[in-house]
Amino acid sequence: MIVATDCGSTTTKAILIEKIGDEYRQTHRGEAPTTVEAPFEDVTRGVLNAIAEIEELSGRRILDGDRIITPCRDAKTGVDIYISTSSAGGGLQMMVTGVVQNMTGESAQRAALGAGAIVIDVLASNDGRLPHEKIERIRAMRPDMILMSGGTDGGAVTHVVEMAEYVSAAEPRPRFGVTYKLPLIYAGNKDAQPQVKKILGEKTALEMTENIRPVLERENLAPARNKIHDLFLEHVMQQAPGYKKLIEMAGAPIMPTPAAVGVIMETIAKRESLNLIGVDIGGATTDVFSVFGGVFNRTVSANLGMSYSISNVLAEAGLANIMRWVPFTIDEQTLRNRIKNKMIRPTTIPQTLDELQIEHAISREALRLALIHHKSLATGLKGVQQERTISDVFEQQTSGKTLIDMLKLDLIVGSGGILSHAPRRIQSMLMMVDAYEPLGFTMLSVDSIFMMPHLGVLSTINEKAATDVFVRDCMIYLGTCVAPIGQGQNGELCADYDIAFPDGRTVKDRLQFGDLRLYPLEPGGKAKVTMQPAKQVNLGAGAGVPVTREVQGGVVGLMLDGRGRPLQLPADQQSRVAALTKWHDAVDLYP
Repeated sequence: MIVATDCGSTTTKAILIEKIGDEYRQTHRGEAPTTVEAPFEDVTRGVLNAIAEIEELSGRRILDGDRIITPCRDAKTGVDIYISTSSAGGGLQMMVTGVVQNMTGESAQRAALGAGAIVIDVLASNDGRLPHEKIERIRAMRPDMILMSGGTDGGAVTHVVEMAEYVSAAEPRPRFGVTYKLPLIYAGNKDAQPQVKKILGEKTALEMTENIRPVLERENLAPARNKIHDLFLEHVMQQAPGYKKLIEMAGAPIMPTPAAVGVIMETIAKRESLNLIGVDIGGATTDVFSVFGGVFNRTVSANLGMSYSISNVLAEAGLANIMRWVPFTIDEQTLRNRIKNKMIRPTTIPQTLDELQIEHAISREALRLALIHHKSLATGLKGVQQERTISDVFEQQTSGKTLIDMLKLDLIVGSGGILSHAPRRIQSMLMMVDAYEPLGFTMLSVDSIFMMPHLGVLSTINEKAATDVFVRDCMIYLGTCVAPIGQGQNGELCADYDIAFPDGRTVKDRLQFGDLRLYPLEPGGKAKVTMQPAKQVNLGAGAGVPVTREVQGGVVGLMLDGRGRPLQLPADQQSRVAALTKWHDAVDLYP
Protein backbone atom coordinates (compact mmCIF):
# COMPACT_ATOMS: atom_id res chain seq x y z
CA MET A 1 0.00 0.00 0.00
CA ILE A 2 1.55 3.27 -1.13
CA VAL A 3 0.16 6.78 -0.79
CA ALA A 4 1.78 9.49 -2.93
CA THR A 5 1.09 13.23 -3.17
CA ASP A 6 2.14 15.98 -5.55
CA CYS A 7 1.94 19.46 -4.02
CA GLY A 8 1.42 21.73 -7.02
CA SER A 9 1.25 25.52 -7.03
CA THR A 10 -2.58 25.47 -6.86
CA THR A 11 -3.69 21.87 -6.15
CA THR A 12 -2.34 19.01 -4.03
CA LYS A 13 -3.12 15.65 -5.66
CA ALA A 14 -2.97 12.36 -3.73
CA ILE A 15 -3.17 8.81 -5.13
CA LEU A 16 -3.40 5.39 -3.48
CA ILE A 17 -1.55 2.46 -5.05
CA GLU A 18 -2.32 -1.12 -3.98
CA LYS A 19 -0.82 -4.47 -4.84
CA ILE A 20 -3.61 -6.59 -6.36
CA GLY A 21 -2.41 -10.15 -6.98
CA ASP A 22 1.01 -9.80 -8.60
CA GLU A 23 0.61 -6.29 -9.95
CA TYR A 24 0.33 -2.78 -8.58
CA ARG A 25 -2.70 -0.63 -9.47
CA GLN A 26 -3.78 2.93 -8.77
CA THR A 27 -7.13 2.58 -6.98
CA HIS A 28 -8.25 5.94 -5.52
CA ARG A 29 -7.31 9.60 -5.85
CA GLY A 30 -8.14 12.78 -3.95
CA GLU A 31 -7.29 16.43 -4.35
CA ALA A 32 -7.39 19.60 -2.25
CA PRO A 33 -6.16 23.18 -2.60
CA THR A 34 -2.47 23.66 -1.74
CA THR A 35 -2.00 25.50 1.57
CA VAL A 36 1.36 27.30 1.40
CA GLU A 37 -0.06 30.81 1.64
CA ALA A 38 -1.87 32.63 4.47
CA PRO A 39 -4.09 31.90 6.37
CA PHE A 40 -2.73 28.31 6.67
CA GLU A 41 0.96 28.71 5.78
CA ASP A 42 1.45 24.99 6.23
CA VAL A 43 1.76 22.71 3.20
CA THR A 44 0.78 19.62 5.21
CA ARG A 45 -2.82 20.86 5.67
CA GLY A 46 -3.48 20.45 1.94
CA VAL A 47 -1.74 17.05 1.97
CA LEU A 48 -3.89 15.79 4.87
CA ASN A 49 -7.06 17.11 3.19
CA ALA A 50 -6.24 15.28 -0.07
CA ILE A 51 -5.43 12.05 1.83
CA ALA A 52 -8.69 12.41 3.83
CA GLU A 53 -10.55 12.28 0.51
CA ILE A 54 -8.80 9.00 -0.35
CA GLU A 55 -9.77 7.65 3.10
CA GLU A 56 -13.39 8.48 2.42
CA LEU A 57 -13.41 6.89 -1.04
CA SER A 58 -11.49 3.74 -0.14
CA GLY A 59 -12.96 3.09 3.32
CA ARG A 60 -9.38 2.60 4.56
CA ARG A 61 -8.08 4.36 7.69
CA ILE A 62 -4.84 6.16 6.75
CA LEU A 63 -4.74 9.15 9.11
CA ASP A 64 -4.50 9.25 12.87
CA GLY A 65 -5.10 12.94 13.59
CA ASP A 66 -2.22 14.71 11.80
CA ARG A 67 -0.20 11.54 11.36
CA ILE A 68 -0.12 9.06 8.50
CA ILE A 69 -0.35 5.52 9.87
CA THR A 70 2.69 3.57 8.63
CA PRO A 71 3.29 0.68 8.18
CA CYS A 72 -0.01 -1.19 7.53
CA ARG A 73 -1.59 -2.48 10.77
CA ASP A 74 -4.22 -4.72 9.16
CA ALA A 75 -6.27 -5.10 5.97
CA LYS A 76 -8.12 -1.82 6.56
CA THR A 77 -5.62 0.38 8.42
CA GLY A 78 -2.47 2.25 7.42
CA VAL A 79 -0.16 2.33 4.40
CA ASP A 80 3.35 0.94 3.92
CA ILE A 81 4.98 4.17 2.76
CA TYR A 82 4.14 7.81 2.03
CA ILE A 83 6.07 9.70 -0.70
CA SER A 84 5.71 13.17 -2.21
CA THR A 85 6.84 15.63 -4.88
CA SER A 86 6.42 19.40 -4.72
CA SER A 87 6.42 22.52 -6.83
CA ALA A 88 4.46 24.59 -4.29
CA GLY A 89 5.71 28.08 -3.65
CA GLY A 90 6.66 28.56 -7.29
CA GLY A 91 9.09 25.64 -7.61
CA LEU A 92 12.87 25.93 -7.44
CA GLN A 93 14.08 29.23 -8.91
CA MET A 94 17.74 29.33 -9.88
CA MET A 95 20.22 31.73 -11.39
CA VAL A 96 23.20 30.29 -13.30
CA THR A 97 26.52 31.85 -14.28
CA GLY A 98 29.10 30.82 -16.86
CA VAL A 99 32.05 32.37 -18.65
CA VAL A 100 30.95 32.06 -22.29
CA GLN A 101 27.19 32.39 -22.59
CA ASN A 102 26.53 29.74 -25.23
CA MET A 103 29.09 27.26 -23.86
CA THR A 104 29.52 26.95 -20.07
CA GLY A 105 26.47 29.20 -19.53
CA GLU A 106 24.32 26.83 -21.56
CA SER A 107 25.80 23.71 -19.91
CA ALA A 108 24.97 25.17 -16.48
CA GLN A 109 21.44 25.91 -17.70
CA ARG A 110 21.01 22.28 -18.83
CA ALA A 111 22.24 21.03 -15.43
CA ALA A 112 19.77 23.25 -13.54
CA LEU A 113 16.82 22.46 -15.85
CA GLY A 114 17.50 18.73 -15.60
CA ALA A 115 17.32 18.97 -11.81
CA GLY A 116 13.80 20.43 -12.00
CA ALA A 117 14.62 24.13 -11.63
CA ILE A 118 13.24 27.23 -13.32
CA VAL A 119 16.21 29.25 -14.60
CA ILE A 120 15.40 32.92 -14.01
CA ASP A 121 18.61 34.30 -15.57
CA VAL A 122 21.91 33.26 -17.14
CA LEU A 123 24.84 35.58 -16.40
CA ALA A 124 28.08 35.31 -18.37
CA SER A 125 31.25 37.33 -18.84
CA ASN A 126 30.28 38.00 -22.45
CA ASP A 127 26.53 38.64 -22.04
CA GLY A 128 26.91 42.33 -22.90
CA ARG A 129 25.93 43.65 -19.45
CA LEU A 130 28.13 46.06 -17.55
CA PRO A 131 29.48 44.99 -14.12
CA HIS A 132 27.03 47.20 -12.17
CA GLU A 133 24.09 45.81 -14.24
CA LYS A 134 25.11 42.24 -13.37
CA ILE A 135 25.38 43.07 -9.67
CA GLU A 136 22.00 44.87 -9.72
CA ARG A 137 20.41 41.88 -11.48
CA ILE A 138 21.72 39.35 -8.93
CA ARG A 139 20.49 41.57 -6.10
CA ALA A 140 17.03 42.12 -7.60
CA MET A 141 16.18 38.54 -8.66
CA ARG A 142 16.36 36.84 -5.22
CA PRO A 143 16.82 33.27 -6.49
CA ASP A 144 16.52 30.18 -4.26
CA MET A 145 19.97 29.03 -5.35
CA ILE A 146 22.88 30.01 -7.64
CA LEU A 147 24.88 27.59 -9.80
CA MET A 148 28.30 28.91 -10.85
CA SER A 149 30.21 27.29 -13.69
CA GLY A 150 32.89 28.40 -16.10
CA GLY A 151 36.22 27.41 -17.52
CA THR A 152 37.61 23.99 -18.35
CA ASP A 153 39.84 22.30 -15.77
CA GLY A 154 43.34 23.73 -15.98
CA GLY A 155 42.21 26.77 -18.02
CA ALA A 156 42.29 30.45 -17.08
CA VAL A 157 40.67 31.43 -13.79
CA THR A 158 40.31 35.22 -14.14
CA HIS A 159 36.77 35.28 -15.58
CA VAL A 160 35.46 32.77 -13.05
CA VAL A 161 36.91 34.78 -10.16
CA GLU A 162 35.43 37.95 -11.68
CA MET A 163 31.90 36.38 -11.65
CA ALA A 164 32.44 35.31 -8.00
CA GLU A 165 33.31 38.92 -7.15
CA TYR A 166 30.10 40.18 -8.77
CA VAL A 167 28.06 37.70 -6.69
CA SER A 168 29.94 38.76 -3.56
CA ALA A 169 29.33 42.47 -4.25
CA ALA A 170 25.60 41.84 -4.81
CA GLU A 171 25.18 40.07 -1.43
CA PRO A 172 22.10 38.24 -2.76
CA ARG A 173 19.22 37.48 -0.38
CA PRO A 174 17.18 34.30 -0.83
CA ARG A 175 13.40 34.33 -1.50
CA PHE A 176 12.39 32.49 1.69
CA GLY A 177 14.00 32.69 5.11
CA VAL A 178 15.67 35.82 6.37
CA THR A 179 18.25 34.19 8.58
CA TYR A 180 19.91 31.64 6.36
CA LYS A 181 22.65 32.00 3.74
CA LEU A 182 21.90 31.57 0.04
CA PRO A 183 22.97 28.13 -1.26
CA LEU A 184 25.59 28.47 -4.02
CA ILE A 185 27.03 25.55 -5.98
CA TYR A 186 30.39 26.01 -7.66
CA ALA A 187 30.86 23.61 -10.60
CA GLY A 188 33.54 25.34 -12.66
CA ASN A 189 37.31 25.15 -13.26
CA LYS A 190 38.71 23.24 -10.27
CA ASP A 191 41.84 25.45 -10.20
CA ALA A 192 39.64 28.42 -9.21
CA GLN A 193 38.13 26.64 -6.17
CA PRO A 194 40.45 28.19 -3.52
CA GLN A 195 39.82 31.75 -4.78
CA VAL A 196 36.04 31.23 -5.05
CA LYS A 197 36.04 29.83 -1.52
CA LYS A 198 37.93 32.87 -0.26
CA ILE A 199 35.50 35.31 -1.93
CA LEU A 200 32.18 33.55 -1.26
CA GLY A 201 32.82 31.13 1.61
CA GLU A 202 31.63 33.58 4.29
CA LYS A 203 28.75 35.19 2.40
CA THR A 204 26.94 32.11 1.02
CA ALA A 205 26.30 28.46 1.88
CA LEU A 206 28.98 27.39 -0.61
CA GLU A 207 29.20 23.84 -1.99
CA MET A 208 31.90 22.63 -4.39
CA THR A 209 31.30 19.89 -6.94
CA GLU A 210 32.91 18.55 -10.13
CA ASN A 211 33.24 20.81 -13.17
CA ILE A 212 30.24 20.79 -15.55
CA ARG A 213 32.57 21.10 -18.59
CA PRO A 214 35.89 19.53 -17.46
CA VAL A 215 36.99 19.59 -21.13
CA LEU A 216 35.22 21.25 -24.07
CA GLU A 217 34.19 17.92 -25.62
CA ARG A 218 32.39 16.58 -22.55
CA GLU A 219 29.55 17.64 -20.30
CA ASN A 220 29.43 16.23 -16.78
CA LEU A 221 26.05 17.31 -15.43
CA ALA A 222 25.17 14.56 -12.92
CA PRO A 223 27.24 15.75 -9.89
CA ALA A 224 25.81 19.30 -10.14
CA ARG A 225 22.25 17.96 -10.58
CA ASN A 226 22.54 15.73 -7.52
CA LYS A 227 23.95 18.60 -5.48
CA ILE A 228 20.98 20.81 -6.54
CA HIS A 229 18.54 18.14 -5.30
CA ASP A 230 20.32 17.84 -1.94
CA LEU A 231 20.45 21.60 -1.36
CA PHE A 232 16.83 22.00 -2.50
CA LEU A 233 15.74 19.64 0.29
CA GLU A 234 18.20 20.89 2.86
CA HIS A 235 17.82 24.65 2.41
CA VAL A 236 14.97 25.78 0.18
CA MET A 237 12.34 23.26 1.28
CA GLN A 238 13.15 23.82 4.95
CA GLN A 239 12.23 27.50 4.61
CA ALA A 240 8.86 27.01 2.90
CA PRO A 241 5.92 26.88 5.34
CA GLY A 242 5.27 23.43 6.79
CA TYR A 243 7.93 21.54 4.80
CA LYS A 244 9.84 20.37 7.87
CA LYS A 245 6.72 18.40 8.86
CA LEU A 246 6.25 17.13 5.29
CA ILE A 247 9.85 15.90 5.10
CA GLU A 248 9.38 14.03 8.42
CA MET A 249 6.14 12.43 7.15
CA ALA A 250 7.66 11.18 3.86
CA GLY A 251 9.45 7.83 3.66
CA ALA A 252 11.72 8.99 0.80
CA PRO A 253 13.32 12.33 -0.18
CA ILE A 254 10.86 14.86 -1.63
CA MET A 255 11.51 15.64 -5.29
CA PRO A 256 10.70 18.79 -7.28
CA THR A 257 7.68 17.87 -9.48
CA PRO A 258 9.43 18.43 -12.86
CA ALA A 259 12.42 16.33 -11.81
CA ALA A 260 10.02 13.48 -10.91
CA VAL A 261 8.25 13.72 -14.30
CA GLY A 262 11.70 13.65 -15.94
CA VAL A 263 12.63 10.46 -14.06
CA ILE A 264 9.53 8.60 -15.30
CA MET A 265 10.06 9.84 -18.90
CA GLU A 266 13.65 8.58 -18.81
CA THR A 267 12.48 5.25 -17.37
CA ILE A 268 9.96 4.65 -20.21
CA ALA A 269 12.44 5.67 -22.89
CA LYS A 270 15.10 3.30 -21.51
CA ARG A 271 12.71 0.41 -20.96
CA GLU A 272 11.27 0.50 -24.48
CA SER A 273 14.45 2.02 -26.03
CA LEU A 274 12.42 4.80 -27.63
CA ASN A 275 13.11 8.34 -28.76
CA LEU A 276 10.43 10.40 -27.08
CA ILE A 277 9.23 13.93 -26.45
CA GLY A 278 7.09 14.55 -23.37
CA VAL A 279 5.29 17.73 -22.43
CA ASP A 280 3.68 18.86 -19.19
CA ILE A 281 1.59 21.98 -19.80
CA GLY A 282 0.52 23.69 -16.57
CA GLY A 283 -1.05 26.94 -15.47
CA ALA A 284 2.20 28.86 -15.14
CA THR A 285 4.85 26.87 -17.02
CA THR A 286 5.26 24.33 -19.81
CA ASP A 287 7.95 21.68 -19.33
CA VAL A 288 9.29 19.77 -22.33
CA PHE A 289 11.30 16.56 -21.89
CA SER A 290 13.08 14.59 -24.58
CA VAL A 291 15.15 11.46 -24.80
CA PHE A 292 16.98 11.01 -28.11
CA GLY A 293 19.61 8.31 -28.47
CA GLY A 294 19.58 7.88 -24.68
CA VAL A 295 20.36 11.58 -24.04
CA PHE A 296 17.86 13.20 -21.66
CA ASN A 297 17.03 16.90 -21.85
CA ARG A 298 14.46 19.03 -20.08
CA THR A 299 13.53 22.66 -20.60
CA VAL A 300 10.98 24.78 -18.83
CA SER A 301 9.22 27.65 -20.55
CA ALA A 302 8.45 29.59 -17.39
CA ASN A 303 6.36 32.13 -19.28
CA LEU A 304 4.07 29.76 -21.20
CA GLY A 305 1.06 28.37 -19.37
CA MET A 306 -2.71 28.09 -19.59
CA SER A 307 -3.81 30.31 -16.68
CA TYR A 308 -1.27 32.47 -14.80
CA SER A 309 0.92 32.84 -17.92
CA ILE A 310 -1.79 32.80 -20.59
CA SER A 311 -1.18 36.48 -21.51
CA ASN A 312 2.49 35.68 -22.15
CA VAL A 313 1.43 33.08 -24.71
CA LEU A 314 -0.55 35.83 -26.46
CA ALA A 315 2.44 38.20 -26.30
CA GLU A 316 4.96 35.66 -27.55
CA ALA A 317 2.88 33.97 -30.24
CA GLY A 318 1.08 37.10 -31.44
CA LEU A 319 -2.67 37.37 -31.87
CA ALA A 320 -2.62 36.26 -35.53
CA ASN A 321 -0.99 32.93 -34.62
CA ILE A 322 -3.64 32.18 -32.00
CA MET A 323 -6.51 33.30 -34.23
CA ARG A 324 -5.38 30.96 -37.04
CA TRP A 325 -6.51 27.95 -34.96
CA VAL A 326 -9.95 29.35 -34.04
CA PRO A 327 -12.60 27.67 -36.26
CA PHE A 328 -15.00 30.64 -36.36
CA THR A 329 -14.86 34.39 -36.96
CA ILE A 330 -14.17 36.44 -33.85
CA ASP A 331 -13.01 40.03 -33.52
CA GLU A 332 -9.61 40.67 -31.96
CA GLN A 333 -10.78 42.64 -28.93
CA THR A 334 -13.20 39.89 -27.83
CA LEU A 335 -10.40 37.32 -28.05
CA ARG A 336 -8.02 39.52 -26.04
CA ASN A 337 -10.68 40.04 -23.36
CA ARG A 338 -11.30 36.31 -23.04
CA ILE A 339 -7.59 35.63 -22.65
CA LYS A 340 -7.22 38.32 -19.97
CA ASN A 341 -10.27 36.96 -18.09
CA LYS A 342 -8.58 33.57 -17.86
CA MET A 343 -5.46 35.21 -16.40
CA ILE A 344 -7.50 37.08 -13.76
CA ARG A 345 -9.47 33.93 -12.84
CA PRO A 346 -6.92 31.13 -13.30
CA THR A 347 -9.06 28.35 -11.80
CA THR A 348 -12.03 28.72 -14.20
CA ILE A 349 -12.65 26.17 -16.94
CA PRO A 350 -14.44 26.75 -20.27
CA GLN A 351 -18.26 26.78 -20.01
CA THR A 352 -19.18 26.95 -23.71
CA LEU A 353 -17.93 25.27 -26.86
CA ASP A 354 -16.38 28.41 -28.33
CA GLU A 355 -14.48 29.07 -25.05
CA LEU A 356 -13.12 25.52 -25.24
CA GLN A 357 -12.06 26.01 -28.87
CA ILE A 358 -10.27 29.25 -27.98
CA GLU A 359 -8.46 27.56 -25.09
CA HIS A 360 -7.40 24.70 -27.39
CA ALA A 361 -6.14 27.27 -29.94
CA ILE A 362 -3.98 28.92 -27.25
CA SER A 363 -2.61 25.59 -26.05
CA ARG A 364 -1.43 24.76 -29.61
CA GLU A 365 0.68 27.92 -29.60
CA ALA A 366 2.00 27.34 -26.05
CA LEU A 367 3.03 23.79 -27.02
CA ARG A 368 4.59 24.94 -30.31
CA LEU A 369 6.65 27.73 -28.69
CA ALA A 370 7.79 25.49 -25.82
CA LEU A 371 9.10 22.94 -28.33
CA ILE A 372 11.00 25.64 -30.27
CA HIS A 373 12.58 26.72 -26.96
CA HIS A 374 13.41 23.08 -26.14
CA LYS A 375 15.07 22.45 -29.52
CA SER A 376 17.34 25.46 -29.00
CA LEU A 377 18.69 24.04 -25.71
CA ALA A 378 18.69 20.29 -26.49
CA THR A 379 21.80 20.58 -28.64
CA GLY A 380 25.21 19.06 -29.12
CA LEU A 381 28.05 20.87 -27.34
CA LYS A 382 28.86 24.30 -28.70
CA GLY A 383 32.42 25.54 -29.12
CA VAL A 384 33.77 22.05 -29.79
CA GLN A 385 36.20 21.52 -32.66
CA GLN A 386 34.77 18.49 -34.43
CA GLU A 387 36.75 16.50 -36.99
CA ARG A 388 35.32 17.34 -40.39
CA THR A 389 35.38 15.35 -43.60
CA ILE A 390 35.14 16.85 -47.07
CA SER A 391 31.36 16.18 -47.18
CA ASP A 392 30.84 18.18 -43.97
CA VAL A 393 32.54 21.20 -45.53
CA PHE A 394 29.79 21.34 -48.15
CA GLU A 395 27.04 20.84 -45.53
CA GLN A 396 28.41 23.70 -43.39
CA GLN A 397 27.21 22.00 -40.19
CA THR A 398 28.34 23.53 -36.94
CA SER A 399 28.31 21.83 -33.60
CA GLY A 400 25.44 22.90 -31.40
CA LYS A 401 22.91 21.29 -33.76
CA THR A 402 19.65 20.30 -32.04
CA LEU A 403 19.32 16.64 -30.98
CA ILE A 404 15.56 16.67 -31.73
CA ASP A 405 14.97 14.81 -34.99
CA MET A 406 11.22 14.56 -35.64
CA LEU A 407 11.71 11.74 -38.17
CA LYS A 408 13.38 9.54 -35.53
CA LEU A 409 10.71 10.34 -32.93
CA ASP A 410 8.78 7.24 -31.75
CA LEU A 411 6.44 8.61 -29.09
CA ILE A 412 4.91 11.91 -27.91
CA VAL A 413 3.60 11.93 -24.32
CA GLY A 414 1.20 14.70 -23.29
CA SER A 415 0.38 15.65 -19.73
CA GLY A 416 -1.12 18.56 -17.79
CA GLY A 417 -4.72 19.73 -17.36
CA ILE A 418 -5.60 20.78 -20.90
CA LEU A 419 -4.31 17.50 -22.41
CA SER A 420 -5.26 15.08 -19.60
CA HIS A 421 -8.76 16.49 -19.12
CA ALA A 422 -9.79 17.38 -22.70
CA PRO A 423 -13.47 16.33 -23.15
CA ARG A 424 -12.57 14.05 -26.09
CA ARG A 425 -9.25 12.21 -26.47
CA ILE A 426 -9.11 13.16 -30.17
CA GLN A 427 -8.81 16.81 -29.04
CA SER A 428 -5.60 16.03 -27.09
CA MET A 429 -4.23 14.12 -30.07
CA LEU A 430 -4.96 16.85 -32.63
CA MET A 431 -3.60 19.61 -30.33
CA MET A 432 -0.26 17.76 -30.16
CA VAL A 433 -0.21 16.94 -33.90
CA ASP A 434 -0.96 20.57 -34.85
CA ALA A 435 1.62 21.98 -32.42
CA TYR A 436 4.47 19.52 -32.99
CA GLU A 437 3.88 18.57 -36.64
CA PRO A 438 5.29 15.05 -36.26
CA LEU A 439 6.88 13.56 -39.40
CA GLY A 440 6.42 10.04 -40.78
CA PHE A 441 5.03 7.53 -38.25
CA THR A 442 4.62 8.70 -34.63
CA MET A 443 2.75 7.24 -31.64
CA LEU A 444 0.89 9.64 -29.34
CA SER A 445 -0.21 9.12 -25.76
CA VAL A 446 -1.53 11.12 -22.81
CA ASP A 447 -1.29 10.88 -19.00
CA SER A 448 -4.81 9.81 -17.91
CA ILE A 449 -5.26 11.83 -14.71
CA PHE A 450 -1.88 13.50 -14.29
CA MET A 451 0.00 11.08 -12.04
CA MET A 452 3.46 11.13 -13.65
CA PRO A 453 5.08 13.09 -10.78
CA HIS A 454 3.87 10.54 -8.20
CA LEU A 455 5.21 7.67 -10.32
CA GLY A 456 8.54 9.43 -10.89
CA VAL A 457 9.29 9.63 -7.17
CA LEU A 458 7.91 6.09 -6.68
CA SER A 459 10.29 4.70 -9.33
CA THR A 460 13.24 5.71 -7.13
CA ILE A 461 12.09 3.31 -4.37
CA ASN A 462 10.06 0.64 -6.23
CA GLU A 463 10.52 0.58 -9.99
CA LYS A 464 8.13 -2.34 -10.52
CA ALA A 465 5.25 -0.56 -8.78
CA ALA A 466 5.88 2.63 -10.77
CA THR A 467 6.09 0.78 -14.09
CA ASP A 468 2.99 -1.37 -13.40
CA VAL A 469 0.82 1.64 -12.61
CA PHE A 470 2.34 3.66 -15.45
CA VAL A 471 1.50 1.03 -18.07
CA ARG A 472 -1.94 0.06 -16.74
CA ASP A 473 -3.45 3.21 -15.25
CA CYS A 474 -1.45 6.26 -16.24
CA MET A 475 -0.51 6.07 -19.90
CA ILE A 476 -3.37 6.14 -22.40
CA TYR A 477 -2.26 5.40 -25.95
CA LEU A 478 -4.14 7.64 -28.37
CA GLY A 479 -2.90 5.99 -31.57
CA THR A 480 -0.51 6.62 -34.45
CA CYS A 481 -0.23 9.66 -36.71
CA VAL A 482 1.11 9.13 -40.24
CA ALA A 483 2.28 12.43 -41.73
CA PRO A 484 3.91 12.53 -45.20
CA ILE A 485 6.53 15.29 -45.63
CA GLY A 486 6.01 17.63 -48.55
CA GLN A 487 3.52 20.17 -49.85
CA GLY A 488 1.05 20.35 -52.71
CA GLN A 489 -2.16 22.01 -53.88
CA ASN A 490 -5.38 20.94 -52.16
CA GLY A 491 -6.85 17.90 -53.92
CA GLU A 492 -3.52 16.81 -55.51
CA LEU A 493 -2.30 13.28 -54.78
CA CYS A 494 -0.24 13.02 -51.58
CA ALA A 495 -0.01 9.20 -51.29
CA ASP A 496 -1.84 5.97 -52.17
CA TYR A 497 -2.32 3.74 -49.16
CA ASP A 498 -3.30 0.23 -48.23
CA ILE A 499 -4.20 -0.68 -44.60
CA ALA A 500 -4.57 -4.27 -43.37
CA PHE A 501 -6.49 -4.29 -40.06
CA PRO A 502 -6.10 -7.02 -37.39
CA ASP A 503 -9.62 -8.38 -38.10
CA GLY A 504 -8.70 -9.14 -41.73
CA ARG A 505 -10.35 -6.02 -43.24
CA THR A 506 -8.33 -4.03 -45.76
CA VAL A 507 -8.78 -0.47 -46.96
CA LYS A 508 -7.27 0.88 -50.19
CA ASP A 509 -7.58 4.58 -50.94
CA ARG A 510 -5.78 7.78 -51.98
CA LEU A 511 -4.76 10.51 -49.52
CA GLN A 512 -5.01 13.94 -51.09
CA PHE A 513 -3.31 17.13 -49.92
CA GLY A 514 -5.57 18.93 -47.44
CA ASP A 515 -7.14 15.68 -46.17
CA LEU A 516 -7.25 14.48 -42.57
CA ARG A 517 -8.53 10.91 -42.05
CA LEU A 518 -9.17 8.79 -39.00
CA TYR A 519 -9.57 4.99 -38.85
CA PRO A 520 -10.59 3.23 -35.61
CA LEU A 521 -7.84 0.88 -34.37
CA GLU A 522 -8.34 -0.23 -30.77
CA PRO A 523 -5.60 -0.08 -28.09
CA GLY A 524 -3.24 -3.05 -28.43
CA GLY A 525 -4.38 -3.59 -32.05
CA LYS A 526 -1.79 -3.50 -34.83
CA ALA A 527 -2.38 -2.70 -38.49
CA LYS A 528 -0.03 -2.94 -41.47
CA VAL A 529 0.15 0.28 -43.49
CA THR A 530 1.69 0.44 -46.97
CA MET A 531 2.04 3.89 -48.52
CA GLN A 532 3.17 4.93 -51.98
CA PRO A 533 3.89 8.66 -51.75
CA ALA A 534 3.73 11.03 -54.74
CA LYS A 535 7.11 11.78 -56.31
CA GLN A 536 7.83 14.97 -54.29
CA VAL A 537 6.53 13.43 -51.01
CA ASN A 538 8.73 11.70 -48.43
CA LEU A 539 7.71 9.26 -45.67
CA GLY A 540 11.16 8.87 -44.18
CA ALA A 541 12.72 6.62 -46.81
CA GLY A 542 13.21 9.36 -49.42
CA ALA A 543 11.02 11.23 -51.94
CA GLY A 544 8.58 8.93 -53.76
CA VAL A 545 9.87 5.79 -51.98
CA PRO A 546 7.09 3.44 -50.77
CA VAL A 547 7.04 2.52 -47.06
CA THR A 548 5.43 -0.38 -45.16
CA ARG A 549 5.11 -0.13 -41.39
CA GLU A 550 3.25 -1.87 -38.59
CA VAL A 551 1.33 0.73 -36.56
CA GLN A 552 -0.15 0.63 -33.05
CA GLY A 553 -3.73 1.48 -32.21
CA GLY A 554 -5.15 3.52 -29.34
CA VAL A 555 -8.35 5.05 -28.00
CA VAL A 556 -8.44 7.44 -30.99
CA GLY A 557 -7.00 5.18 -33.70
CA LEU A 558 -4.92 5.70 -36.83
CA MET A 559 -4.69 9.24 -38.20
CA LEU A 560 -3.54 9.98 -41.75
CA ASP A 561 -2.45 13.61 -42.00
CA GLY A 562 -2.32 14.82 -45.62
CA ARG A 563 -2.16 18.52 -44.71
CA GLY A 564 1.49 18.72 -45.75
CA ARG A 565 4.68 19.39 -43.82
CA PRO A 566 5.56 22.02 -42.82
CA LEU A 567 1.88 22.61 -42.00
CA GLN A 568 0.55 25.80 -43.60
CA LEU A 569 -2.94 27.12 -42.99
CA PRO A 570 -4.74 29.14 -45.71
CA ALA A 571 -3.91 32.85 -45.45
CA ASP A 572 -7.35 34.42 -45.85
CA GLN A 573 -9.81 34.00 -43.04
CA GLN A 574 -12.75 32.50 -44.92
CA SER A 575 -10.71 29.66 -46.47
CA ARG A 576 -8.97 29.04 -43.17
CA VAL A 577 -12.21 28.68 -41.19
CA ALA A 578 -13.52 26.39 -43.98
CA ALA A 579 -10.35 24.24 -43.82
CA LEU A 580 -10.43 23.99 -40.00
CA THR A 581 -14.14 23.10 -40.08
CA LYS A 582 -13.48 20.39 -42.68
CA TRP A 583 -10.65 18.85 -40.58
CA HIS A 584 -12.63 19.04 -37.34
CA ASP A 585 -15.62 17.32 -38.99
CA ALA A 586 -13.38 14.63 -40.51
CA VAL A 587 -12.16 13.48 -37.08
CA ASP A 588 -15.34 14.38 -35.12
CA LEU A 589 -13.38 16.82 -32.96
CA TYR A 590 -16.22 18.83 -31.41
CA PRO A 591 -19.97 18.13 -31.02
